[in-house]
Amino acid sequence: MTTTQQTNALADLSAAGVAVWLDDLSRSRLSTGNLAELIATKSVVGVTTNPSIFQKALSDGAAYDSQVRDLALRGTDVGEAVRALTTYDVRWACDVMRQVYDRSDGVDGRVSIEVDPRIAHDSDRTVAEAKALWWLVDRPNLYIKIPATKAGLPAITAVLAEGISVNVTLIFSLERYDAVMDAFLAGLEQAKDNGHDLSRIGSVASFFVSRVDTEIDKQLPDDSPLRGKAAIANARLAYSHYEGVVSGGRWKALEAAGAKPQRPLWASTGVKDPSYDDTQYVVELVAPGTVNTMPESTLEAVADHGKVRGDTVTGAYDDAQKALDDLAQAGISYDEVVETLEREGVAKFEEAWNGLIESVTEQLEKAGADITPAGAAKPAGDGPAAASPESTSS
Repeated sequence: MTTTQQTNALADLSAAGVAVWLDDLSRSRLSTGNLAELIATKSVVGVTTNPSIFQKALSDGAAYDSQVRDLALRGTDVGEAVRALTTYDVRWACDVMRQVYDRSDGVDGRVSIEVDPRIAHDSDRTVAEAKALWWLVDRPNLYIKIPATKAGLPAITAVLAEGISVNVTLIFSLERYDAVMDAFLAGLEQAKDNGHDLSRIGSVASFFVSRVDTEIDKQLPDDSPLRGKAAIANARLAYSHYEGVVSGGRWKALEAAGAKPQRPLWASTGVKDPSYDDTQYVVELVAPGTVNTMPESTLEAVADHGKVRGDTVTGAYDDAQKALDDLAQAGISYDEVVETLEREGVAKFEEAWNGLIESVTEQLEKAGADITPAGAAKPAGDGPAAASPESTSS
């Protein structure tokens, strides 16, 4: 299959109103020009990261050795070192994505970095770290990822009110999604009152998909026709809730002031069950004004054999509701499932963050043992310079 044939499905996806984002980042992907290539050939217009992605990236010590050595020479605290390493990559990715950001008038070309998941239940600390990350990366096309926990909701509003763009992550339930959209509207209303330019503030709401099927399927018999139906149904109903908000007067007033909508973003779109179509969480969730962030394996699967059939969401609300009703009839508690998924989602991110800290600690200790009076090298590659307080303009 030729490259042109491979990319037709992704181009079709974009033409249908779905922004194609990559759910991955590493310094090698940046230094080799791979991210720029994906923009040019695979319709990629955004990047998301999370602690697990950084943990995997930083296991490739060779790509980070030089910067780690500098950090060790300075005696940098491990927490500061983690942020120095990760924000360096995100800043660089923002620069690679800047062309997309400019030509889309700030809609796409975004790169996300997450607040420390260990403070997901502390609103004030979440706000403080979001502001610190915004300053550290110092790029207008950054998104700060904030988990949609109960404590995260007021933090989302407060951060948006500061004029900072937000990617709300770890959304599983329709009820919580409604609260997220309310927090978004409140944040923009406060940002307007604070004198911020609403047209420069972006937001997406990351609705997790595949994990819903994983949790529900294990409660169903192997031969149940309900297996693999819940996640897509849940996401389709989320889009119906989104349509309700953007047709309302509260949003229309903000739109008139220059605001852009908080787009639904389909996350966790890699298929966990190998018996399922590996493109289903993409091709079955095509709707205007959405984002689908994919691991590279899913991106390549869609490019290779994805069948984009146009909008597969807006005409399917009745069937989606029936799927959830059938699950309730089968004894599956929707509320228990989404509560479990949120709790486990935060725990998994915390585990990955702790693993990241352990990995960086080991690398700092190893680099420290090897340091000689000759001095430290600068970070490898052609990445951007770190921001300074004087250069902050975003």
